[in-house]
Amino acid sequence: MNSPRDQFIRQMLIWGGCALLLIALPLVFQTDFALSLFSRMCIAVVFALSYNMLLGQGGMMSFGHAVYSGLGAYLTIHALNAVGAGHFYFPVTLLPLVGGATGLFFGWLLGHVSTKRAGTPFAMISLGIGELVAACALMLPAFFGGEAGISGDRVTGEGWFGIDYGSPLQMYGLIAAWTFVCAVAMYALTHTPLGRMANAVRDNPERVQFIGYDAHRVRYYTLILSAFFAGIAGGLMALNYEIVTSENVSAQASGAMLLMTYIGGIGQFFGPVLGAVFFTFMNTALSSYTKAWPFYFGLLFLITVLYAPGGFSSLIVIHGPVWRARLMRLLAPAYALCLLTAAFIVPGIIGLVEMCYHLSEHGDAPRMSLFGVGFDVSTAPPWIVTALLIAAGLLVLHHAKAAVGLAWQQITELLQQNDRARRDSVSVTPLLAAQHEGAQGG
Repeated sequence: MNSPRDQFIRQMLIWGGCALLLIALPLVFQTDFALSLFSRMCIAVVFALSYNMLLGQGGMMSFGHAVYSGLGAYLTIHALNAVGAGHFYFPVTLLPLVGGATGLFFGWLLGHVSTKRAGTPFAMISLGIGELVAACALMLPAFFGGEAGISGDRVTGEGWFGIDYGSPLQMYGLIAAWTFVCAVAMYALTHTPLGRMANAVRDNPERVQFIGYDAHRVRYYTLILSAFFAGIAGGLMALNYEIVTSENVSAQASGAMLLMTYIGGIGQFFGPVLGAVFFTFMNTALSSYTKAWPFYFGLLFLITVLYAPGGFSSLIVIHGPVWRARLMRLLAPAYALCLLTAAFIVPGIIGLVEMCYHLSEHGDAPRMSLFGVGFDVSTAPPWIVTALLIAAGLLVLHHAKAAVGLAWQQITELLQQNDRARRDSVSVTPLLAAQHEGAQGG
């Protein structure tokens, strides 16, 4: 068993590696597009981790979490404009705290009622609150700006050390710093008594009541803290885009957060980070190549629910013991079949979807290009090829599933044998020591 000191050192190394990664990214990828992409990823990471405080830590599925980030974004953009007009002084570097304070306030205001019950009632109440705020965003244009939203200019006043956040690199630095601080704070919260009690309320609220804790109060405090970090994400969003619209408080934003958190995995702290990075990449990079990216993301979500309910992070975690036991070689042939399956099915599905999209939008121009190959979608050969690719992939998939199941069965048996051998050695060692002492005494 690792000592607390070893665990502390390992955690410091992990967080140090994360900090170095955030520093190294702009040094390796220096284009404005890359910096903008990394900034959006960092904002999504903060937002996803704040949502996971509800869903993963507290077991509360919210359909209106964008309310806290959106309102935080609105108050931040208003504060930015007030600073620019000279009404008061507040450093732009700390403006995300305005968003955090806004999220904290509305979490305190709205959370007491919504957290009285968990499960479906909480989800429905959060959905109602989200729709209410989204409607207010269009009904109160004096504050929300109507459909056009509220815009601002983050380059205002004299920045610290000559930094005015006018360049994408400076903006990325600000967002990355806030992302790191928020991630460390949310990780630390998971190890506090409140974080542990949130896990207990998630798993068995009745037992929590029996031992003298108020499950409602635990859920309420968890929501308030989650809303605080969501507000910080909203503040960073307002500074990065310099505009806030009703879309920031919409159900679509809350739904996207649920999808990315679930795909990444709610069972591990780093799961929402993976989901946020992957979703942002698809939304930013893949959307520039195809309008069908929401279909691909939805299909991925469906596959994740069916075959990896724990998300991407669960796939990484379950391979940990296999890697430490040096048994990955047993999985290599089965995973090679899985790659072969993907090599057939993925191009087939992409071809089928892209041809359907092309026909729906450009029916009068049947010529299109995919994977560098031009063809006419009004003819039969392209459809036959895609059908054959999908059929071949399904055929290989049948054998790949059997191979993966057999390999995991073999690995499970070997791991159980190793565990039994380890337990036997631990139990025999004290006996041998006692016999040795007895022999010396005799």
